[in-house]
Amino acid sequence: MLLQGLDRFPRCTILVVGDLMLDVFLWGDVRRISPEAPVPVVEVRRETHLLGGAANVVRNIVTLGGHARVAGIVGHDAFGAEIRELLEGARVPCSGVITVHDRPTTVKTRVIARHQQVVRVDREEVRPHDSRTTQALLRALETAAGESDAIIVSDYAKGVVSRDVMDAVRSLATRYDIPVFVDPKVTHTDFYHHVTVITPNTQEASAMSGIAVTDEASLETAGRLLLEKLQCRHVLITRGPEGMSLFEAGALPFHIPTVAQKVFDVTGAGDTVIAAMALGASAGLAMRDAAALANTAAGIVVGEVGTAAVDRGRLRAALTDGIGYRA
Repeated sequence: MLLQGLDRFPRCTILVVGDLMLDVFLWGDVRRISPEAPVPVVEVRRETHLLGGAANVVRNIVTLGGHARVAGIVGHDAFGAEIRELLEGARVPCSGVITVHDRPTTVKTRVIARHQQVVRVDREEVRPHDSRTTQALLRALETAAGESDAIIVSDYAKGVVSRDVMDAVRSLATRYDIPVFVDPKVTHTDFYHHVTVITPNTQEASAMSGIAVTDEASLETAGRLLLEKLQCRHVLITRGPEGMSLFEAGALPFHIPTVAQKVFDVTGAGDTVIAAMALGASAGLAMRDAAALANTAAGIVVGEVGTAAVDRGRLRAALTDGIGYRA
């Protein structure tokens, strides 16, 4: 069943709204400690630029074989132009990417040495966008929603996702009868009422529910409370090495064990989860099967260093080889 759903991914179009970023990686070696301070000196050997944040969700949708639309904001700078170029290179229309002059594009630079992250440097300006920019974003949403099978809200709390944006997303989802998937930020918990699926990690679920998740019992309490508090249909709590747990009203929790063979880097794993789950549901899979497929996809990407994306061929191979849950 999961493989049949995977085969239908090319028929699916997902609209992603959220905080677009550029991920920069500086790869090098450490051979000495700086004489200026007790810090390592990294000799940079190469540099890579990848789509990050909500743009990495878009990237995952495309590598999994689906089609993506995007609504987001970049700065009027070289990094914003690069995000556009990378999206266009992935054949993603950029008509919904709005350029603003009052803030820079969000850029996260990670220095990697010996397969480990040494430091991360963030360049960003975090505050709500003005009404003119928000209205332009809402117009972009309205244009893209009619040709989409689902909406993903990728919220990194950088200013794109607001109460007005979430109201518009819910309205469009109702109009076109399509599901809404949210990768949340704790500070915006009150924004996420009446969505289809929300995908917090364990720490986020604890903060959003007010229940410290320390064992299976507290996990279930937190999951049930979030279902009731947010009035959403499904809560998928991602649990790192313990896999994932899906909560639905009137049903027992569905626990999915991790399939990761090795974990080098969890950067972007949540982006992979929500992209794969939205594609799976849009392809006709039951939500439990879509979650299981997403779990397998995440197990692949955490085995790589950097902002990874899983392609459909690798996911097919993992499912065919019996890695992960099968329906």
